[in-house]
Amino acid sequence: MPITPCMRTKNVAIQNALLLFVEVESLIQNNKLDNEFEEFQSLIIAAGLTIREKVIFKQKNPIVNTFVTKGKLEKIKTIKNSKDIELVIINHQLSASQTRNLELFLNARVIDKTELILDIFASRASSHIGKLQVELAQLRHLSTRLIRGWTHLERQKGGIGLRGPGETQLETDRRLIGKRIKRLNLRLSKSHKQKEINRYSRKKSRNKLVALVGYTNAGKTTLFNKLTESSQMAEDKLFATLDSVTRKNKNPAHGPILFSDTVGFISDLPTQLIESFKGTLDELQSADMLLHVVDISDDDHKAKLKKVNTILNDLDLMRIPQIVINNKCDLLSTSKINALKVAKNEQIFISAENEKGFEELRSRINDQLFDGIFEGWVLMDNNLGNVRSSLFDMGCVEEEKTSSCGKMLANIKIGNEELLQFINMKGFELCHDEDILL
Repeated sequence: MPITPCMRTKNVAIQNALLLFVEVESLIQNNKLDNEFEEFQSLIIAAGLTIREKVIFKQKNPIVNTFVTKGKLEKIKTIKNSKDIELVIINHQLSASQTRNLELFLNARVIDKTELILDIFASRASSHIGKLQVELAQLRHLSTRLIRGWTHLERQKGGIGLRGPGETQLETDRRLIGKRIKRLNLRLSKSHKQKEINRYSRKKSRNKLVALVGYTNAGKTTLFNKLTESSQMAEDKLFATLDSVTRKNKNPAHGPILFSDTVGFISDLPTQLIESFKGTLDELQSADMLLHVVDISDDDHKAKLKKVNTILNDLDLMRIPQIVINNKCDLLSTSKINALKVAKNEQIFISAENEKGFEELRSRINDQLFDGIFEGWVLMDNNLGNVRSSLFDMGCVEEEKTSSCGKMLANIKIGNEELLQFINMKGFELCHDEDILL
């Protein structure tokens, strides 16, 4: 029986771990995070693991065979044996051979950052599409590491109905995983086609789509809940939100808007996850606006903003209008916020928790999406039933009645841009006559 991703997740979740944080000078990027260690530690905690020991050190270059130098490995092995640790987690992505060599030397299971994030995603996925995407990512990763899980993979064994003559267990598992990957891709393709239909329906109804993006744990879900009066789970931990959720705006201060909460990004996001979740992220392609949520209280907020923009650029999403929202400003002093506002005069400062700064946020969204909002009465001839129906479909009609002259009167709230399509119609006009309104 081949190894399955769920088996791996269950095994990891019950073990104590040794945190191995290696800072490799040759791999340091320009936008390196100052709190990279704290973020890695939070990932381990988010996976449900207990950290028994922490080992932190620097080295110039990664070692080809083991990634870590031999001298450091000896120290790690001594610590591991003294603490009776069975699991070692390293903050880098390892090759299959490096992982195997480390496990043989340390006599312990070794997990890299990629596997750690995959396990977190596996435990958080709740929707049908989310589960399929995580399984696909895990299988793609697992297909290059099958040799780890077996001692008999190279053994030839002919069998009726199982495998061809001379086919090894390794070849069998690869073939079975390949088939499963094809089936998953097919099922995801069907799911995404359904979402394309939903996007078409949205465009037809003229609802605007605003997607919330940003680094993980920036407060996107809290903001989403406030804007849509939803109750999505919002927790102070990495990847609390995994499945994308779309809800219609409930606040009358906005026009007809659909808000979409998306999975948070992270530095060095595994390639397997990006590829598997591309179908979901493709939904962002049809967004009319991106709300880039930044945790302004985080000392690394500048570097994290750049990392998210890099991913957005790779997905060809930087062409979409974007508003940078600096969240959690309630955690900073007033003087600090004022200084930041001067430096970031085009950005918005809010606190999603207590809805501070929401008036400015709503105004900015309305201005960019609708060129401002018109609120008032319009007068329509009785033969414009199709226009009346369109206004109701768009959720613009606040009140309706019949005028003194027998025509249709509607009190609407609509974007100025949307209003232009009706204003030039014969029999449709803005109403300022108080006698008619009475």
